Amino acid sequence: MNKLKIILIAVLLSPLFLYFINKPVDDGKVYELRVYHAHPGKLEDLQRRFRKHTTRIFEKHGMTNVGYWIPLENLDNKLIYILSYPSREARENSWKAFGSDPEWQKVKSLSEANGKLVDKVESSFLKTTDFSPVIAPDSSKDPRVFELRTYITPSGRLNDLLTRFRDYTMKLFSKHGMTNVGYWVPVEKEQGSENKLIYILAHKSKEAGLKSWKAFGSDPEWQKVVKASEANGRLAESIESVYMTPTDYSPIK
Repeated sequence: MNKLKIILIAVLLSPLFLYFINKPVDDGKVYELRVYHAHPGKLEDLQRRFRKHTTRIFEKHGMTNVGYWIPLENLDNKLIYILSYPSREARENSWKAFGSDPEWQKVKSLSEANGKLVDKVESSFLKTTDFSPVIAPDSSKDPRVFELRTYITPSGRLNDLLTRFRDYTMKLFSKHGMTNVGYWVPVEKEQGSENKLIYILAHKSKEAGLKSWKAFGSDPEWQKVVKASEANGRLAESIESVYMTPTDYSPIK
């Protein structure tokens, strides 16, 4: 074997080369996190409409159903779900076609014969981080609870937070029994959007999740990472956590 072949093999097997060819990247899709607030007593009717009609009509118009969840503590009658699209332009075209679809118009009219089902809609446009697992349908044979977490960082500290997640946090989550489902940041420059990280974890139950978080927080390795990464100040100004159960029609459950 000549020297050139030896050098080539060494390069191909080097950790740096393997890192770059396997490095995860933003998948290029546009994600939309949508939160529906159902009118009192209408959440089951809203879910029935999604289960029997809406998700199918979404797919008909090029939208991908990612996941659907109901908060465990749901005083506001919320349905939380995520869709994905090839682009923002595709998203606008899909929703326009969806809204004018005769089948959808008929479904909407019949389902709202006794009043509207949705009181308020919240929408956020997101993209995956470069360290997010691949977002794909995933069903566990055992029941799972999901946790939607939203972090707001001090101004200019989002990249530091992302670096910590990329290099340490995700691995420590896995170490303590938490499943990394997806990580996103906003794609639009709205107020505060440049300082926001949104992600979803899966747990065997809420109790298991709380137990995992307790073990994670007391892990000496994590405590060392926090101390080093926050030498110049905390990386999260606020953290919101919502425990959710997947719907029976969710692709991720």
